[in-house]
Amino acid sequence: MNGILLIDKPAGWTSSDVVAKLRGVLHEKRIGHSGTLDPMATGLLVLFLGRATRAVEFAESHDKRYLAGLRLGLVTDTQDTTGNPVGGAPRPVFREELESALATFRGEIEQIPPMYSAIKVKGQKLYEIARRGGEVERKARPVTIRSLEIAGEENGDFLLDIRCSKGTYVRTLCHDVGAALGCGGCMSSLRRLAAGEYRLEDAHTLDEVIAAAEKGEAEKLLLPTDSLFAAYPKLKVGPNGEKKVRCGNSLPTRMAAGSYRLYNESGEFLALVRVQDGQMKTIKSFFEV
Repeated sequence: MNGILLIDKPAGWTSSDVVAKLRGVLHEKRIGHSGTLDPMATGLLVLFLGRATRAVEFAESHDKRYLAGLRLGLVTDTQDTTGNPVGGAPRPVFREELESALATFRGEIEQIPPMYSAIKVKGQKLYEIARRGGEVERKARPVTIRSLEIAGEENGDFLLDIRCSKGTYVRTLCHDVGAALGCGGCMSSLRRLAAGEYRLEDAHTLDEVIAAAEKGEAEKLLLPTDSLFAAYPKLKVGPNGEKKVRCGNSLPTRMAAGSYRLYNESGEFLALVRVQDGQMKTIKSFFEV
């Protein structure tokens, strides 16, 4: 079973929980994912099955889109509502005041990663240190907020529509917005709406995947691996060229320099390749070996 599976992750599940569940359901050990979601978060989780797991590294840099709940007046140790309260100054915040604060967070900004994160410092994950009551100095990291808009209000919280680069901590964004307003803030909910070109509306629930697997139709839910590389032009090779590619050899070519999706004459996706100085070399192969 090879391909990409879009899942609408339920709350309370870790990304690893989803992978473990589907390994059993689909009888496929080779399953990976790009872009981890915290247990409280829901929404789009992009899974890679079989030979497609080789493509995970190309998806990790994708921009993401989220709908996040911002609760003002509350600061927690985890920067979301699952943590312990450690501060905050509840007061009314009007939409216009929030709009003004959000303007300073658009574009390239720096974030200090939260202690409750999987980043490693001297071989230890930050959340492991935090759970022991410790705290270490973290360096600020550059991220890009492509867009940041108020999408509405729900149960007293503001809803934020966020498009951001890889590595952005939405929890930290909510925390920092609250700090900028002087009342404190944290994330009350999170739903991933998109990752790269993949959209939540095309995702499947775990129940849907399980039902399809019971009917022997789970493979119909998979997107082809080459859908990840749709932005690259398509290139075909004949039998001799295919043989060389399968052996890991480069090929002479007159194609312009750049990256391409490579297929054989029957339309099978073989590899992502790069053309440079008249030679075509494999970046990553995706054919079964």
